[in-house]
Amino acid sequence: MNPHPKEMHRQARVIERQRGLREASAVQLRVVSALMIREALTRYGHENLGFFWIMGEPLVLTVAVMFMVSMTGTGHSQQLGIIPFVLTGYSMLTLWRHCVFRSIHAMRHNVGLLFHRNVRYLDILISRIALESLGGLAAFFVAYVPLSLLGVFEPMDDPLLLLGAWFLMTWYGFGFGLILAGITEIWEATERFVSPMMYISIPITGAFFMVNWLPDTAQKLVQWSVLVHLFEMFRAGFFGPKVTTYWDLGFILAHCLTVTAIGLPLVRKAQQRVSMG
Repeated sequence: MNPHPKEMHRQARVIERQRGLREASAVQLRVVSALMIREALTRYGHENLGFFWIMGEPLVLTVAVMFMVSMTGTGHSQQLGIIPFVLTGYSMLTLWRHCVFRSIHAMRHNVGLLFHRNVRYLDILISRIALESLGGLAAFFVAYVPLSLLGVFEPMDDPLLLLGAWFLMTWYGFGFGLILAGITEIWEATERFVSPMMYISIPITGAFFMVNWLPDTAQKLVQWSVLVHLFEMFRAGFFGPKVTTYWDLGFILAHCLTVTAIGLPLVRKAQQRVSMG
């Protein structure tokens, strides 16, 4: 039995729409990849170590902090090993901070790229955050692999859980970065408050403590911070069941979706302001 002409027409439209979506996705993927390469070259140049600094910069900072804390560290962190504890904490903290600071005025600094038809502000922001995420993750493994082979600490317990936490931190940083990218274009004075707030917020990130170490009242308070959940999830993947961690995947996903939903309209509104400027 031959299909009805209307049904055949509907199927043809569906196939055409799917093909168009695949082609558009491929174009945007190439755009984001090109923007990442451009950002890396602009930031680090062709000469000397060049691309190495994509992972070299966070690696140097992480290793320096690991060394300083290992000289003075005491208390709970010694039970896990000071070096792996600092490595897991400072790597995630570096990713969070870089996602935030790379988003400030990202639109006005790259407005010239809109000359290219397929480039949008969203592509620029995605490329910046993706570059920070990949560079930070590479730095983490460059530090982790040799230290693990040397027996400084045991191999990570659940790599997929660890990578999942890293991806979710990247997503949250991207969503929060969208909000900052929009707000700093609409209200320029906002930029002055970002650095102080980032320093003030360090105690509630979970970078230098674990929830299980705190009194019951403090545990309930810090668990209102989505960053604490992300750090706990990351360390759960690294240390496994030998440590007690507190994190809620639903809570994390809800925050990622919320900041993204708030940030996208802000970027759209700020885009008009940047274009007029």
